Amino acid sequence: MTPSGPKRRIKLTVAYDGTDFCGWAAQAGRRTVQSTLTEAVRLVSGEEIEIVGASRTDSGAHARGQVCHFDTSRPISSEKWVFALNRVLPADLAVIRASNVPDRFHSRFCAKDRTYRYRIRVGGRDPFRSRYAHTITRPLDVERMRGAATSLLGRHDFRAYTEELAPHIVNTVRTLRKVEVSATKDEVRIEIVGTAFLRGMMRRMSGVLLEVGSGKRPVEDVGRLLDPNLRDGLTWPVVLPARGLTLMRVRYDRPLRDNRMDSDESDSAD
Repeated sequence: MTPSGPKRRIKLTVAYDGTDFCGWAAQAGRRTVQSTLTEAVRLVSGEEIEIVGASRTDSGAHARGQVCHFDTSRPISSEKWVFALNRVLPADLAVIRASNVPDRFHSRFCAKDRTYRYRIRVGGRDPFRSRYAHTITRPLDVERMRGAATSLLGRHDFRAYTEELAPHIVNTVRTLRKVEVSATKDEVRIEIVGTAFLRGMMRRMSGVLLEVGSGKRPVEDVGRLLDPNLRDGLTWPVVLPARGLTLMRVRYDRPLRDNRMDSDESDSAD
């Protein structure tokens, strides 16, 4: 195939079961969401396109509303992109929506915020949910978790809530706009909205709230871990398994704007 028109930018919203993927970002010799989706778009378009994602989800983590974009010369309608890609994609990855967007749209840098949800199931094993929730056997004190969650709101240095970072990541300040803990009959859900996230940040924040809810850590530790002057000597929270984590949605401003400076996205590792 040869290109048949001017370049256009296509925005995709995708969902995936991350269990059998080694995360979003392409890695040589490993099955990732980005590489699988890139292969599908190249197959449909016949072009050597590159896909840019809004968030680099962890190995084993899921998404209901991941956003990405690519440039193409193919005059294919949005509806046909969805149909054609879903015909060639594997069962654990699907395109939910496709749309034409301006050239200034960037799925990562224009993102206003991202919403993640972590699910903790309380009870015995459930094979129908074990791929999508972390299971524990003892009940949690949800009110203590809610009280602790308020300390995470706002702009803070989240270094103690990360995993090992790449050498170029020096800025560990992030802004959280919402931290909500809710409970159903047998499940506790932690939903967090932030401008950007560091590697492992969502899973370690969920871990500290789990420790508080199970009585293994005082509520005050959540705030102390955010303060470089107080966190020395404190044990960092556990990093919960990726299977309980889902990227729910990514939001964008209207009109579009580059949010890197406002969202700390210039130094992001999510």
